[in-house]
Amino acid sequence: MIDSPLRLMLVDEDPVFRMGLRIWLEQTAGYRVVAEASQPEEALALLTRYLGGGWSELDDNQSADPGQGADQATDQGVDLVILDLGLGTGAPAQSPGLQLCGDIKTRFPSLPVLVLSAQGEPILAAAAQQLGADGFGLRSMPVQELRAWIDRLSGRSPQREVGPPLRPPITSPIGPAPPGPPPRLGERWPETPTLGRRPWASLRRSLRQSSLQQIEAVMATIEAEQRRGRADLWTEAVMAGRYRELRAAHWLMTTLLATPTLDATPTPDPRGVKESRPAPEDRWELSQAAPGRSSFEPSRRPVDDAGGDGWGTASPGQTSPGTLMVEAPRALVRGDLSTLVFERVFRTFQGRLDNTSQIPQETDILREDRKRELLYLALRKFEDALEAMRQANLPHGQLTEQSALLLRDVWAATLTDFFGRYYTLPMTNLEQPVVPTLMAEAEVVQRSILSPIPLVPDLLAHLLFYDDLVIDGVPHAATTLQALSRSQLLLEHLLLQVANGVIQPLLNCFADVELLKKNLYQRRLMSSRDIERFRNDLSWRYRWDGLVNEPKAIFESQHRLWRFTERGIQTQTIYTPRRDELESLSGLQRLVTLTIEARDAVAPRFRAAVSFMGSGVVYVLTDVIGRGIGLIGRGILRGVGNAWRDPRSRGPARPPNDGDQSL
Repeated sequence: MIDSPLRLMLVDEDPVFRMGLRIWLEQTAGYRVVAEASQPEEALALLTRYLGGGWSELDDNQSADPGQGADQATDQGVDLVILDLGLGTGAPAQSPGLQLCGDIKTRFPSLPVLVLSAQGEPILAAAAQQLGADGFGLRSMPVQELRAWIDRLSGRSPQREVGPPLRPPITSPIGPAPPGPPPRLGERWPETPTLGRRPWASLRRSLRQSSLQQIEAVMATIEAEQRRGRADLWTEAVMAGRYRELRAAHWLMTTLLATPTLDATPTPDPRGVKESRPAPEDRWELSQAAPGRSSFEPSRRPVDDAGGDGWGTASPGQTSPGTLMVEAPRALVRGDLSTLVFERVFRTFQGRLDNTSQIPQETDILREDRKRELLYLALRKFEDALEAMRQANLPHGQLTEQSALLLRDVWAATLTDFFGRYYTLPMTNLEQPVVPTLMAEAEVVQRSILSPIPLVPDLLAHLLFYDDLVIDGVPHAATTLQALSRSQLLLEHLLLQVANGVIQPLLNCFADVELLKKNLYQRRLMSSRDIERFRNDLSWRYRWDGLVNEPKAIFESQHRLWRFTERGIQTQTIYTPRRDELESLSGLQRLVTLTIEARDAVAPRFRAAVSFMGSGVVYVLTDVIGRGIGLIGRGILRGVGNAWRDPRSRGPARPPNDGDQSL
């Protein structure tokens, strides 16, 4: 029998950390995030709505996160709250995180609360314990330890037994939760005699951890150098060989210094939440099956069958303990294909964001951290909009009509959150609101950036209804790796274009405002001259695309898409039939296609004629003129040789001397 997933609530004001934690939890079997909050009042309102038994002044006027509509409708309850102690860092004297912990335990005494903190000061742990926290740990703890805490505090037995852990030191990332029930108010977390009983195991564990940290640091440096792509072929080969040696050393240290009693639990990659670099190989992982089990093979599309999971695979309850589903299988078994694609795109944002395509775009002016923040926001808003469409039960036939509205909503929500709804700039002794001014450019952004985004209805149909994706004229089922990769590519292009749409009105209205330049721009694009040159490059790019590149792409049945790679942002072309667009071209764009067609018709014949004429010229030069010159040269050389052998040509003979005459 499959247990119902634990219903978790996340309270953290950092949207990036909250999103990464939510994605990992939803990708881990047995957990479900039913609510998120960024402020204490919002958290109390949501808990009151879910659990009842309390009162909040925001019950009637505070709405939940729009991305949680589905969860609110189906999961009326919370089993555990994961609370960030750093809430309200702008008012440290009030400690909103600690106050919220106390309020939650006062109103809902039986609800477990796990407190996470960026700092491991003992006074913080003691304060959280006094206010009723059931657990305390660092935000940087490995995910397997976080999973152990969640299982212990929620009363669920872990799937595999966790060995006796160390008592979590407050000044370092904490270990797994102690066995047994969580301590009550006024009690202390129990001490464990692990160090005294197993000193050699603890020594091996510490040696292994320090060794692996050093090896992984060097591996990360090599991966960063490879992503830059500036080394020559010899250096690339040396780095690849060194990377293989480090991987072998990593495996060797893990094997020789293994401590089964301390960490025998096979756990997911602890870099799942805090990994800041993408995997070296950009591919979709299938499965890591135990011996004797076949890998996951999505063989058919989901069906409405109450007796199975709908993906043609074994249900989670039938999976052997040794099987570890990663990425695609886990999300597909749970029926959440969109979460898989979102997580994959989220990971690509951790790598390099430099534009290496030699084609300028609006986000090139941003610093890398601000560009990454903007892309995170765009991804989150698109996910919220997709969830709203799913809750609205939008018919399949209306996706084409509603796709433009969805893009407009995602753009507006991203712009509002990125700049702030009430943010103003001092302009000529007046405070000018930023968001309303930028919103006035909505039609320009819609026409130049949002509308040209290709295949948006196909992407929505794939994420919402698991439709097949047509790739190079061949339909691929929604669960195949080809379809998932194409969906990721389309989503990356969409999000980057939404980000460009957010920056375009900024460049039109507030391009040279010092406050924005200081907070957003790269240092190399700070001067007025550099900004104007950058804007002119963008303007010429749009003109050239509209007059030449786009008609050429239509005629060649292609779309140019932006994508994220290890080397940065690059372009990729995909094949898509565009006959209707070709028939609708007119004016100069039509002339461009006719010119290309004429060139294609004339060029082969012209090349053949030039080749024939060139062959004739070569024949004349080599076989006629060259041979004649060769004969002339041969005659000259022969005459020189004959003259050299003729004694008469060697000059007058030497006269005899007096001695010779006497003889």
